[in-house]
Amino acid sequence: MTDIVERYDIPEQHFWLRGPRSGQPVEYDARTGMWNVYGYPEAHDILGDPTTFSSDTMRVLPKGLMPDSEEFSLNGFITQIDPPEHGKLRKLVSSAFTRKVVADLEPRIAALTHELLDAARERGRLELVTDLAYPLPVIVIAELLGVPSGDRALFKQWADALFQRDTTISLTEPVEEQNADVQATLKPWKEMSAYLAGHAEERRRRPRADLLTRLVEAEVDGEHLPDDQVVNFAIILLLAGHITTTMLLGNTVLCLDAFPEQQAKVRADRASVPAVIEESLRLMPPFAALGRSTTRETELGGVTIPADQLVMVWLGAANRDPRQFADPGVFDPGRDPNPHLAFGRGIHFCLGAPLARLEGRVALNILLDRLDPLRTDPEDPVTFIPTPTMTGVARLPLA
Repeated sequence: MTDIVERYDIPEQHFWLRGPRSGQPVEYDARTGMWNVYGYPEAHDILGDPTTFSSDTMRVLPKGLMPDSEEFSLNGFITQIDPPEHGKLRKLVSSAFTRKVVADLEPRIAALTHELLDAARERGRLELVTDLAYPLPVIVIAELLGVPSGDRALFKQWADALFQRDTTISLTEPVEEQNADVQATLKPWKEMSAYLAGHAEERRRRPRADLLTRLVEAEVDGEHLPDDQVVNFAIILLLAGHITTTMLLGNTVLCLDAFPEQQAKVRADRASVPAVIEESLRLMPPFAALGRSTTRETELGGVTIPADQLVMVWLGAANRDPRQFADPGVFDPGRDPNPHLAFGRGIHFCLGAPLARLEGRVALNILLDRLDPLRTDPEDPVTFIPTPTMTGVARLPLA
């Protein structure tokens, strides 16, 4: 990975991209008051044990760090919910992401990809994120959800405000010193909530064949979902439904630019495109870390973690654990098996993984058809998203 670091000026906070790390697979960080998990078997165990490692991380944050419930509700925020409520909510939309439903989207994804690339060609330049990697998945998820894809500039504004920040939470620093970052996040969240609440209210009056209508009409234990639960569920679908694919596409093109011999191989054998995508996910997972909180004292990686501790599971590092992956820093689509953790594991395995994989496969094949070679512009450097827990490019100009 040294070549990639030097070639693209990868930020220091993306340590998992900057070569092998030293240290233990599980370490306590006294500076932040959190436990960091870097090893593959340890991460694998955490994600498979929601009883010990709860997804509700907000309960262990210092009082005052998060806004009160009147300002900010996590009701329906499925990534923060444990069983049995999690299973009930996930079931509501899982039918929208079945293999059959997703496969039927392939012609639409292909048509959109060609349209977006045609528009970029007319402009005489191609910046992959702005011209394809962002608009493609956001149009697809907006159409599934039932909100206007023409509002995608708004969605990007909110997503950038929420995710493109070089900040980390600390359990040890004074809450007052972190409030500015919390407030900066709260503003786009409120705007997005109000936007989706308006569309949800319209669906109650005029139902349609879309995901938002399904959420509005859904019942759990004989009762309709509360308004804030509908809105928060919709937020997750809208954000996670496009951000992962945006980063996946950019990262995969970056890997093929950095490893031209692999680009030549996939051009010669298009059947290997899915394997290229899986190896890109391993090497550069879009969401490089997930949070969990311990519900009891537990032993992991040879150390004892007390109850009610915040645990950061570094998927980016786990996917490079030499105990699991030979030559982990090498981009090798021939890896078989390739049990990476980029989409998580267990009950919270990414609901949209089949859609992200399809969008990646279709778009990459079309890019390979239309651009030979796929290479970055040496006169216009790649820019990475600064967020410490995410791996992706903010700009990727192609020559």
